Amino acid sequence: MDKILTILLDALPTVARVTSGYAALTDKNGERIKTVDSSGREIEELKGVCYDLAKQTADEQQTVYGMSQLEIGAETWCIPIGDYVLCCSNVERVRYSNSLKKSLIDALPFIARVAGGEAVVFDGEGKRLASVNSNGEVNTKFLGTISKDANEAMKKQKPIIGESNYISGASAVRIPMGVNFGFGFNNEDHVLKNQNLLNEVKKYQNAKYNFSDIIGNSNEIKRAKEVCKIAAQSSSNVLIFGETGTGKEVFSQSIHNASDRFSKPFVAINCAAIPQNLMESNFFGYEEGAFTGAKKGGAPGVFEQANGGTLFLDEISEMHLDLQSKILRVLQEREVTRIGSSKTVKLDIRVISASNKDLEALVKEGKFRQDLYYRLNVLDVHLPPLRYIKEDIPLMVNDTIKNMNMIFGKFVEGIDEEAMSIIVSYNWPGNVRELINCIEKTFNVIGNDKIIKVEHLPRKLKEGYSSQEVNENGLDDMLKDYEKEIIEKALKINNGIKTKTSEYLKISTTSLWRKIKQYGIEE
Repeated sequence: MDKILTILLDALPTVARVTSGYAALTDKNGERIKTVDSSGREIEELKGVCYDLAKQTADEQQTVYGMSQLEIGAETWCIPIGDYVLCCSNVERVRYSNSLKKSLIDALPFIARVAGGEAVVFDGEGKRLASVNSNGEVNTKFLGTISKDANEAMKKQKPIIGESNYISGASAVRIPMGVNFGFGFNNEDHVLKNQNLLNEVKKYQNAKYNFSDIIGNSNEIKRAKEVCKIAAQSSSNVLIFGETGTGKEVFSQSIHNASDRFSKPFVAINCAAIPQNLMESNFFGYEEGAFTGAKKGGAPGVFEQANGGTLFLDEISEMHLDLQSKILRVLQEREVTRIGSSKTVKLDIRVISASNKDLEALVKEGKFRQDLYYRLNVLDVHLPPLRYIKEDIPLMVNDTIKNMNMIFGKFVEGIDEEAMSIIVSYNWPGNVRELINCIEKTFNVIGNDKIIKVEHLPRKLKEGYSSQEVNENGLDDMLKDYEKEIIEKALKINNGIKTKTSEYLKISTTSLWRKIKQYGIEE
């Protein structure tokens, strides 16, 4: 045996151990003379087997890199040394990695069950390779999609804990297991179970929203929530003011659910949606035969239906004056009599009313009873239009995206800066309701894209944004108009009291007086 051959054969175990794989020596025809594993054990069954990459190396007389013929995904290199070729691969390391990955995939049903949610395995890019829910069912819906958090975990090579992509309030962790794959799991089942339980309770009481459902960190939203939380601790009537789409019913339901009436009925009635001739029977109920078309056995009105709980009167400004006087009597006497009956029903009820109109102005015009206004307006809440709280829009957009992912079964990760800029700059006459509608429209056209872009937005938003030509003077005028509107609103909220208004706006009383004079605001 020549000296070079002896040296190379003796070196094989060391090379294999260092590279955590197989080391082999072949002749110039690529036939294996000897192959050893990382422990130095010779792999007898490979002796004499031709290795094509080694033959290529001998023919070209240069180092060649390629893939192993023994294990998928394993890498190998071959170096020509005289009449021989030294080969080395990371077969064992990759084999171990592949085995670990297979074990993880096999274990996903158990991980999912223990975690109480979905368990996944993903590759080096964060792309889903396998997914199983806690019932052991394979979820193929999102295989091949890349999770942003999983991608970040693989890049940083450290666990990433964040929110679930689908269930609001659920948490998920993504853990890299080397550079080629990782796994993750979430607690969606646990959160969903609690939400379903809550929804069942809400279904019974017909009020599904809580304060946690109200998104926003602006001072206006915080203040509105604070007042409503105070209202929830009493049985006093509440009057909520706000433009259409600002969430008046969401706030009213949240008050109900935070009160000691939460297990009792929440009954909502829209005063603008009921024909005038049916209003009285809807409010007070009726006995059988009370009028032509009366239902057999009669029917309770909304006061009886809400007894013990909360009655929400939306669009209260649309109530006819004659009915207003009868409603006032019910609220004063705390009892109601059905049409066609002489029997009274005692009431334990809290009334929350809502209006998108200025009731004080309607009182002055004689279109709304002053005594009823004061009866309803024990505690008042003013909800800001969306154009006043633009800092909250990104939070609302991201929350809506998460909700729409659940509804549409998509994997939208967010919205780009330009699209968000357009959304924030829009005036939103329909307020939060219009914003949610806008995001829902984008989900209908986004296809398989993961990020909402300008091209996905409704045309009126894009056209309105592109047509804006605001010069410096125009911007100044707009800011002055905006400031004037804010001051007028603050004065109204604080009943015209300057000291309270200045505290509300966080400016000095002197500055407030100066701006009132500057803008010609009526006191």
